[in-house]
Amino acid sequence: MTGGNELGELMLDPDEAQRKMDRWAAGLEEKAQRYAAAQERTEQLRLTAASSDGAVKITVGADGGVTDIEFGNKARTYPLEELSRQILQTMHQAQAGIAGQVAEVMQESLGDEDQETRALMIGTLRSRFPEIEEEEPPAPPAPPASSADAPPPPQAPREKRHEAPEDEENSPW
Repeated sequence: MTGGNELGELMLDPDEAQRKMDRWAAGLEEKAQRYAAAQERTEQLRLTAASSDGAVKITVGADGGVTDIEFGNKARTYPLEELSRQILQTMHQAQAGIAGQVAEVMQESLGDEDQETRALMIGTLRSRFPEIEEEEPPAPPAPPASSADAPPPPQAPREKRHEAPEDEENSPW
């Protein structure tokens, strides 16, 4: 209702008022259907990531929950600590794509509608599941220093021995 006289005009023409309300209700119904479709598509999202050597493959849903884990033969050769690290790293890698995928579904389903709400939701997803920065390979361990270059090892402190003075009168005790 944009004009000041529009309300008065609707009061004079009840049929026009009913048509406008019907269009408004139909618009709300259409909007609700678009949101329901976006929600359904989002719930069906699955993102999969695999470790670089194929030892671990993890699939997550749009909520970040793990829906599947697969281990390649290489996983058998890992110490448990390394396998655990690979699982977490691969899971985070899969989760990192959630915000982008949800944003894409919302754009396709809703167009430019409700940008503020969408920005809040996508921002929340990005904070929960941040993009993974490419990790640099670990630096190789430094070669052991040769004995000529190495500083002498620290010496243990010597125990001070208290020698009794020959003259007992000088003793504070």
